[in-house]
Amino acid sequence: MASGHSSSPVPRPGGGGRDGIYRKDRRDPSPARRRPVRSLPDVCPKEPTGEGRGLCDGPSVVAEHDRWTVYSSKVNLPAALNDPRLAKRESDFFTKTWGLDFAETEVMPSFYLPVITREQFGPYLQETAQREKIHERCKTICPNKDDVEAVSSVTTNHEKSRAELEQVPKIFLRPDFALDNPGTFSAVLPWSHFTSAGGKSSRDVASSKLLQEKLSHYLDVVEVSIARQISLRSDAFFHAMSSQHELQDQLQETQRAVAVLRGRTAAMDRVMCQGPLRALRTALTRSNCVRLHNKLKLMAAVHQTQPTVQLLLSTSEFVGALELIATTKEVLQQELQGIHSFRHLGSQLCELEKLIDKMMVEDFSMFARSDLSRSLRDEPHVLEKERLESLVFGLLRQRKLDFLDIYSDEMIFCAKAIVSQCVAESVLHIEDIDTEVVTKLADQMRLMTFPQWFELLENVFDSFLLFLQRIQATLSIIRNVIQEVLDSNQKNRQLEEEAVVRSGASQGPEEASSRGPSLQQGEAELAYLTHEGLFISDALNEAQQQAAVQDQSSRSQQGRTEAGGGDWSSGEQSLMSGESVMPSELEMNRVINNIQELLHAASDVSHDRCVKVLTARDKDGSLERLSSAEFVCLSLAVEGFVRDTEELCGRRSVSLRGTLQSQANRFVHRFHDERKTKLSLLLDNERWKQAEVPAEFQELVNSIADGRISLPERKTPGPDDRKPAEFLLVNGQKYAVVGTVLLLIRMFLEYCQCVNDIPSIATDMLTRLSDFLKHFNSRSCQLVLGAGALQLVGLKTITTKNLALASRCLQLVVHYIPIIRSHFETKLQPKQFSVLRHFDHITKDYNDHIAEISAKLVAIMDSLFEKVLSKYEVKAPMPSACFRNVCKQMAKMHEAISELLPEEQTQMLFLRINASFKLHLKRQLARLGVVNDGGPQHGLVVVDVAFYSENVLVLRSLERLDLNMAEIWEQKR
Repeated sequence: MASGHSSSPVPRPGGGGRDGIYRKDRRDPSPARRRPVRSLPDVCPKEPTGEGRGLCDGPSVVAEHDRWTVYSSKVNLPAALNDPRLAKRESDFFTKTWGLDFAETEVMPSFYLPVITREQFGPYLQETAQREKIHERCKTICPNKDDVEAVSSVTTNHEKSRAELEQVPKIFLRPDFALDNPGTFSAVLPWSHFTSAGGKSSRDVASSKLLQEKLSHYLDVVEVSIARQISLRSDAFFHAMSSQHELQDQLQETQRAVAVLRGRTAAMDRVMCQGPLRALRTALTRSNCVRLHNKLKLMAAVHQTQPTVQLLLSTSEFVGALELIATTKEVLQQELQGIHSFRHLGSQLCELEKLIDKMMVEDFSMFARSDLSRSLRDEPHVLEKERLESLVFGLLRQRKLDFLDIYSDEMIFCAKAIVSQCVAESVLHIEDIDTEVVTKLADQMRLMTFPQWFELLENVFDSFLLFLQRIQATLSIIRNVIQEVLDSNQKNRQLEEEAVVRSGASQGPEEASSRGPSLQQGEAELAYLTHEGLFISDALNEAQQQAAVQDQSSRSQQGRTEAGGGDWSSGEQSLMSGESVMPSELEMNRVINNIQELLHAASDVSHDRCVKVLTARDKDGSLERLSSAEFVCLSLAVEGFVRDTEELCGRRSVSLRGTLQSQANRFVHRFHDERKTKLSLLLDNERWKQAEVPAEFQELVNSIADGRISLPERKTPGPDDRKPAEFLLVNGQKYAVVGTVLLLIRMFLEYCQCVNDIPSIATDMLTRLSDFLKHFNSRSCQLVLGAGALQLVGLKTITTKNLALASRCLQLVVHYIPIIRSHFETKLQPKQFSVLRHFDHITKDYNDHIAEISAKLVAIMDSLFEKVLSKYEVKAPMPSACFRNVCKQMAKMHEAISELLPEEQTQMLFLRINASFKLHLKRQLARLGVVNDGGPQHGLVVVDVAFYSENVLVLRSLERLDLNMAEIWEQKR
């Protein structure tokens, strides 16, 4: 089974074939044939690696081999190659070293190579097809000699070995073969060969020998087969044996190198390290003692935390106490962690911090209550400003951002007390009210007269203005504190950013990387030598961390020393040092918004309390019974208070203005009903006769002409020598009016005056005024044109003078409607101008009424002409009695209206009357058959017509009247 091969097959690292053999050779190969060895990755990454070394080189304690050889394998190579699970072993072998991603993947085709199809090989295949057929035929006829011999040899040996093995009985090859089994033993060694009746015969001996030879033959066949199999693998076996010898040589060389290295290390330790190490240990011991001393001083400072906190709380220095607690807790967590004596101090500080939170909330509540409940007059708006700022700083630091709710509750409570206090002070000076009998504030206010109640209301308004000013001043201080914190945080961020930029610009990369606390080289070396398994870089990092902690502890110790001996009441400095515990900028801005909302809420609360004062007074309808002057005073006072609160708080509250608006609506309704009822009574008693115009009404009209749309101030009664005028002069025109119209002018001026005093009711008042004017128009139409005055005042008839006087009164009202419209237009908003259309409708109604009166006057004369001319006869004497009667009635008509109506209207009216006369005369002449033929009847009619014309033209203001009578004649047939 020995083999002459002295080398084992090793895969060639850069070989061209898969089955290439790399044979170890001690001779130096020529440079031309030497190929660079490519190292494979380390099979075990945790093992140290080094420069590649040859197999003949000695081992190194510093560097290891980086080239993979069979000696680096931890698995028997033949076993790995003969593994029946080759596919899985191959996958495990490569993926274990180079990762799970190392797997066979599909190679993407190159984008630079064209796609080759089978059709492109068509011409080539056609050319070589004939030669390929000849080649295959030749291979079949004449096979290769070497292949035939190899195949035949292998086949022959295999068949021979197989035939020999088949001679061995199958029982020897069974897996359960065991001679201790009686059945198996009997089958292998039959007892018939050993047990005979008469002892051993020659036949039995021969038979035993034959059995022994047969078994020996079976053994030889098996051994030959085993030897053949071993000979096939002898190369690998001998290669493994030589590898074992080389490995033993390397181990011996390594042992000698380690012994030399240990000797040198011992000499270095004895000569160079023991003395310096002792000095470093002494320095480390001194450093530890210094640290221990600093730690004990720090513990002593921490031990004084609770007494210092108690001292700060006794002076209401909440911010300083909280800062001291926070610093102490930080020291306990970072520098004194694990100290057994301070194991309960952290929980005690937490409880103390919660106690301070409650104390600050209670103190802020007491401050708000005492500040808002003190006297509003003769005192400054803010007391104890420093105390308020300290409380706000502390509450902000503890994130107690709901402290404004406490202030809001106290504000509402004090607002209720203000009204009660004002009522109590007012009732004290009124003897008619017994506070023991009348206990409710609303009942007490209703028992006051209007001047007393109005004085109370003004006192309430003044008190609430002072109340709002005090709240505004307090909230301004709180806002300033929050703004200071925001500004300080922003400045700190800017300074940090500028410092980072400057440090980055002034230092290079090397300086920036080496920046940090300076380290002593001895400490680093000592850390390296005293920590087993620690590299120098780790030792340096640990030393840097220790130095940074020591530096931080020294700074914190210095800060606590200064804090213990200095002034802890500096809220801003403490707050800035604890910047990280302050609320965020978003939360701060939200608190500022809540401050503004709280000021708005204070304005709303004040308005609501004032609304209760108004509603308590109006419970029995007393505000609705106010006179115009009283209601105007009330409205001005309320508007002034609302305007002042809006300027102070920047909030437009609607509750008080809405209550005033509702009261104003009821007042307008009552105001309008009173004047409408008064106008109805005046019209029902009006006899429609021309009234004298007192001087005060003429002055009122003159003031309107001057642009003053308001009632004149009342003058003190005294002797007045001015006599009443017969007519009312308006812009140079005379107006004959009745007494009701004079009062009507004063009434609609009262409407305008209310709008001047209360602009908020302009729209409602305009609607009421339009209804008022419509009522005058409709009612006067019923009384005059409808003859309603005959039953109401006992007139015998409605005369032409009554009609003309009514027409002139309506014309006067029409003259003032545009003036009233312009006045209301100045009091309305542009979006409310649509209500002005009511004046257009009123003007149209009045003009229609005037036209109806003119038509009524013409109709009266028309009926007279029809009645008189129906009896007209053309006969002497001339002028006839009929024409005399007509002229008489015309003169009476002119006399009745000429003094009442202006000249133009009189002329227009008589033109219409003359047209009616000509129509009736023409009909009568046509009925009588009188034509324009120059006959006797024609002459008589001409005389009568001439008499009519002369009498009409004699009337005043009718001299220029065109009385063309040519239209009365029928044409001659």
